[in-house]
Amino acid sequence: MKVKIQSVRFDADQKLLDFIDERVNKLVTFNSTILDAEVILRVENSSTTDNKVVEIKLLVPGPDLFAKRQCKTFEEATDLSVEALRSQIKKLKEKAMP
Repeated sequence: MKVKIQSVRFDADQKLLDFIDERVNKLVTFNSTILDAEVILRVENSSTTDNKVVEIKLLVPGPDLFAKRQCKTFEEATDLSVEALRSQIKKLKEKAMP
């Protein structure tokens, strides 16, 4: 699976990119039909410290899966987004298998 990571208005360091790539690639263990993943990293202009936004879109046969989380760190937001996608994959599998 190819993971495309895009950071909006800032340059993400290699350590963060590797972390996201590793976490997103683990989703293949739950669904081997994932074609690609698109990750968007953004820093929101807000008065709180929870201003790091991670959006992950998984391209799979059928409807695409999507998760968006906003947290204090990109790592935390990535973990929560991946967990949400894992849950969506699980539901999709249950729906496919009666």
